[in-house]
Amino acid sequence: MENKICVYAIAKNEIKFVERWVNSVKEADYVCVLDTGSTDGTVEKLKELGVKVEQKVYKKFRFDEARNDSLKLIPDDAEICVSVDLDEFFESDWAEILKKAWKSDTGRVRYRYTWNFNPDGSEGVVFMADKIHKNKCFKWVNPVHEILEPISNFKYTTLSIPEIKLYHKADNTKSRSSYLPLLELSVKENPLNDRNYHYLGREYMFYGKYDKAIETLKNHLELKSATWADERCASLRYIAYCYKQKGEKKKQEEYLLRALLQANHIREPYFDLGEYYYENDEFLKSAIFFNEMLKLDNRYLNYMSAPKCWGALPYDYLSICYYELGDINKALFYTNEALKFGPNERLESNKSVFEEMLRENK
Repeated sequence: MENKICVYAIAKNEIKFVERWVNSVKEADYVCVLDTGSTDGTVEKLKELGVKVEQKVYKKFRFDEARNDSLKLIPDDAEICVSVDLDEFFESDWAEILKKAWKSDTGRVRYRYTWNFNPDGSEGVVFMADKIHKNKCFKWVNPVHEILEPISNFKYTTLSIPEIKLYHKADNTKSRSSYLPLLELSVKENPLNDRNYHYLGREYMFYGKYDKAIETLKNHLELKSATWADERCASLRYIAYCYKQKGEKKKQEEYLLRALLQANHIREPYFDLGEYYYENDEFLKSAIFFNEMLKLDNRYLNYMSAPKCWGALPYDYLSICYYELGDINKALFYTNEALKFGPNERLESNKSVFEEMLRENK
C-alpha cells in the first residue's frame, strides 16, 4: 500500500502566499492548516482552494503549542507528515521523490532548504532541514525555533534527500518582536539547552543588546552539551561582532581567532578575519586569510553558512588588498574573478584602472 502524505501548517494573515503555497503542496494526499487568527482572508482563500482549515486563537502564543495542535488535523492514514509554512514552496515532483525513498523504518527526512535569497536572486543561506516525519511519532518543543522531538523511545532512521528542494521567501514586513521574549522563555524553561542559548544570544545581537549577547553566547560556549564546532564557531564570531560594535578591536580580534581555532574547516572565520584586517589596513594579513579561505571548497549545508563567503566579495577584497600591496597583476586577476559572479560598475572601473597601470608599467 502506498504511503500517504499530509502537508500541515500554521498560519496567520498569509493571504499573499496562499495560492503559491497550495500549488506547491497539492502533490500531497492531504493538506491541512491551523489558522491562529487571520483577518485578511487567508482562511477563506485556503478553503476555496480545497484546504482543510481549523482556527484557534491563543492568549499567549508559542510556536510549539500551535504546531502540536496542527498535528491533530492530520488524518490517521497519513504515514508521512510534512511541515511547510505558507511562505515556503516546493520544487515540483517532491511528493513522488519522497514516497519512493520512504522506507518502513524511516522516521525523519532531511531535504535541501533555501532559507533566503540574495538581492540578485541567487540563493543565500542553504541548509538541510528536517521537518518531514512519521505520523504520531513526534512532537514539537520550544516556544520558538521549535524542533521535532521523538515521542517516548521511538527508534527510527533518517533519510537525506537533497533532491527534495524547499524554498523560503519571507514577508519581511512582518514583525519578529515576539521572538526575543519567546527565546528568553525557552532558556528559562530549559537552561541546559545549548541551541536555545545560541539563538537567544544571536537575537540579543540582532537587537543591539551587545552586552547581553556576549554574556549569553559565552554561557552557550560553557554548556557541556555545546559540542558542535560549527555552532560554537558562530557564537564566537557573534561575540566578536558585538565587541566590534562596542569599539573593542582587540577583543574582536581575539574572538575571531578563537572562532578559527574552533572550526578551521569552514570559510566563515577566515572571511571574518580577512575582513577585520582589511578594515584595519593590514592588507597582507587580510590577503593571507582570504587566500586560505578560498582553499576550502566544501560548502557545509547548515543554517550558519554565510552566502558572502561563496560570492564575489572575497575576490573583491583580495583585489584591493593586492592593489594596496602593489601587486597589480594579482589585483587585476582577483577583480576578474569577482566579475565572474556578475556585472558590477565599481569592479569594471577598477579593472580599467588596473589594466591602465599595467600598460604604463610596460
